[in-house]
Amino acid sequence: MVNGKRVLIIIPALNESGSIADVVGEVRGELPGVDVLVVDDGSTDRTAAVAAAAGARVAKLPYNLGVGGAMRLGYRYARDNDYDVAIQIDADGQHDPRYVPKLVDLLDDNDLVIGARFAGEGDYSVRGPRRWAMVMLSGVLSRVAKTRLTDTTSGFRAANRRVIEMFAGWYPAEYLGDTVETLVHTARRGYRIRQVPVAMRKRMAGTPSHSPAKAMIYLGRAFAVLTLALIRR
Repeated sequence: MVNGKRVLIIIPALNESGSIADVVGEVRGELPGVDVLVVDDGSTDRTAAVAAAAGARVAKLPYNLGVGGAMRLGYRYARDNDYDVAIQIDADGQHDPRYVPKLVDLLDDNDLVIGARFAGEGDYSVRGPRRWAMVMLSGVLSRVAKTRLTDTTSGFRAANRRVIEMFAGWYPAEYLGDTVETLVHTARRGYRIRQVPVAMRKRMAGTPSHSPAKAMIYLGRAFAVLTLALIRR
């Protein structure tokens, strides 16, 4: 329990055997009253075994579906097991579980809460085309959601029962669909969205795949995903 609510932490993971034990251990240490579900998204390493040994519940997908597919399974688990709150945390250790109670508190008056970078806490920064894409997405989605959003691609999110129910039945698996399209879909259905400033950390293991070429591709894909999300109903 966190602030009187039954909470499930969902951690989608793909080949994160180098960090998943530390992430699960930190969550269980900081938040002893929550349950932890690691969704192994078709990993080819020992992610599932390492997560289970660290004390997490593990659901293993037979092949890679992407973050959206993994989270859809997580939300279905949350719905079927009667959780009040479902919170997504990344498997690379960038999300600090000490912020979880803040996200849960805001669910008293909101339906979906985002742990946001670029909102006044921490020194996380992004430059170039990737930053341009984030600014463009945040500007448009702030208008759609009728609230200021500075980090619409954040994977650090908390959902209440109503949104859990919706995401369990509908959750896109396409690139950026788990962030951009879910926000458009949630806002258009009248659910209240809010952000809370968080400090993001460096990965516990592995190397982020950033390059100028990939940043330009990200910018183009972000624009395409946003356009499709706004067209769809």
